Parts: sequence; structure tokens; C-alpha cells
Amino acid sequence: MDFKLGEDQILLKSMVRDFAEKVIQPLVREHDEEEKYPPQSVIKQASEIGLVSLTMPEEYGGTDLDYVSAAIVVEELSRVCVGFADAITARTFGFGIIHKYGTEEQKKKYLPPLATGKSAVASALTEPDAGSDLASIKTKAVEKDGSYVINGEKTFITNGGIADFMIVATKTSPEKKHRGITLFIVDSNQQGVESRPLKNKLGVRASNTASITFDDVIVPKEMVLGEVDRGFYQLMEFLDTERMYIAAQSVGIAQGAFEAALKYSKDRVQFGSPIFDFQAIQFKLADMATEIEAARLLTYKAAALLDEKEGSKVAEDISEMALASSMAKLYASSTAVKCASEAVQIHGGYGLMKDYPVEKFYRDAKVMEIYEGTSEIQRLVIARQLSKMTL
Repeated sequence: MDFKLGEDQILLKSMVRDFAEKVIQPLVREHDEEEKYPPQSVIKQASEIGLVSLTMPEEYGGTDLDYVSAAIVVEELSRVCVGFADAITARTFGFGIIHKYGTEEQKKKYLPPLATGKSAVASALTEPDAGSDLASIKTKAVEKDGSYVINGEKTFITNGGIADFMIVATKTSPEKKHRGITLFIVDSNQQGVESRPLKNKLGVRASNTASITFDDVIVPKEMVLGEVDRGFYQLMEFLDTERMYIAAQSVGIAQGAFEAALKYSKDRVQFGSPIFDFQAIQFKLADMATEIEAARLLTYKAAALLDEKEGSKVAEDISEMALASSMAKLYASSTAVKCASEAVQIHGGYGLMKDYPVEKFYRDAKVMEIYEGTSEIQRLVIARQLSKMTL
């Protein structure tokens, strides 16, 4: 094992950090307070240096990064603002399903505009009554006159209000439960598609989130993504990638909170000494640094397994990828919450004020334990994999 980053990855990390601090940092407070999506000028700059397309193949205009490098990008952006990180990198999240399961026509139509930042995609999965339990979605796609008619509602959809098209999970065979889910590519400007912004979020406020309704939306059969009734299995593979990215976001939040707390502890003087000199503060910072490094290593392991693209197994029927991504997401999100909380504590009363960044890290961190599968769901996934082990 080589625990050192490669020369290209070190340069990438430095470049992204410079971009985040110079371009994003001055906008963070305004966009958090007003819940504003990043300006197109920022998206354009990010796209020009390859931060939008990340792992997308070069043949479609992508940056074609390995997943470890992509995790580094997400972490460095999240270290400054996870809302901006989400807005920039999540514009293409879901492209992997199109790349793997889409027809050549679908790939040529939808992937190149994503790579250049000219379009954005949303993954419309969650519903008002179906979050963690994807099998219970109610959005239906009924075959009619050579097309499908989609009716239903989705909520908490990242990019739902700004996406040019969506990957929509529907029930085509409701009697089959999770075995009856089919994915469709649906253009956002189609008749019958309406989005409503979700405001007053606790954290990740610069990212766009919306509810979407589908009212007799007619979709041609050519827009089926993959095979009919195989959507659930396609999504499970996709979620392994998403959870790795949320782990990287969490590491970035934790790192940003830690650095703010470390700096404050050296500047803040009480009883004649910087508070860093007090053992109680030193122990907090030591624990934070250790746990962040552990979370980072779990995240990089999950990313490295994605790079193998082998579907490797630790034992028969045990998915090492599912195990690694869920462990990374579970631990990293918990670490983000703990580190942000400790950072607020170290700041004392000032930690509650928006003049200091830790207040925002504290709000952003909690979201990490919820979206793309709650911490409880991650434990279920981990336990399910462990149950298959033969000792």
C-alpha cells in the first residue's frame, strides 16, 4: 500500500484549494444567508479547470480523473463551502448510470453538455413517502401508445430546480416492488414537469434543492435508461459512488472546522495564554485531527475500490465496494458532526456567530448524516454485508 498522494494529485489538491479560497470563499456568506445558487461565472471557471466533469471519460469531454483524485477535489471544495462543492460537482452526479447503461444516442446527447458545465442533471429518486425505502416509491410509468406516461412527485432533489434533465425512478411493475423499478431520462422542460424550490434548509444552502411533480408526462420508450424493471439494481451500484462523494464532502467539512478551531485556539488568549496551551483544548484538537485522518483513509479506500472497477469481493456474495462506501460515509459524516461541534465549543460564544465559519460548518455537517442514505441505513448495509461472512 502507498499512502502518499501522487505528484499529479498533490498539484490538483493545491490548484483546487487555491480556486476555493480565491473564487468561492468571498461568496460563501452571501450565498449561505440568501440561499443562492452559485453564479454561472463560478460554474464556468470550475468547468474550465475540470472540476465539473471529474471522472467523466475524455471521449465525452470529461476530465477523466480517477476516483481518488475526484475525492480530493470534493474534499478541498467542501473545506471552504460544501454548498458550492455540491453545486459544482453534483451537476454531473448520475452521469455514470447513463455512461454504463445508456444507449449510444443517450450518451452523445446528454454527456458532452454535462462535461462542459452547460447543462446539469438531477437524480429524482426520493419521494414524500419514500426516502430510505426506495422500493416504496409511488411515481408510476404506464406504457401507452408506444410511449410511457409518468405521474408522481419527488422531493429533496438536488439540482431539481436548475437541472436540464433528470434521471427519474418510476414503478413500471408495482406488483414486483423493488424488482419493478425502471429509470427514465426526462427533460426538465417537458410538458407536465414542474419544480418547486425547497427553502429554509439548515445547511448546504448554496446547493439547489427542489420538489418535482410529474403530471401525465409523456416519455418515449427511447428514454428508458437501461432495462425495464432493472432500475433498482442500477441505482444500488450508483449509490456506492454517491456515498463515497458524501464521505469526501464530510472530510472537507471536518477539515475546515478543524483548521478554523486550531487557528482560533492559537489566537484566543485567556488567563494570560493562548487557549491552545490548555490540555483540554489540545485533546479536542488531537482527537479531531486523528478522526479526520481515519475518515479520509476510509474515503480514499472506497474511492480506490471504485477505480479498480472489478466489483471485487471480500468473500462470496459480499460486495467490498458497498461495505467500503457505507463505512466511509457513516464514519466520515459522524466525524464531520463531531468536529464541527467541537470547533464551535472551542470558539465559545463566538462559535454561535455568523462572523466565524464554524457556525456554518456545524449546520452543514448534520446534512451529511442524512442524504444519500442516513447513518442508520449505512449501518444496515454494513450489517447485511457482515451477515454474509463465513468465519
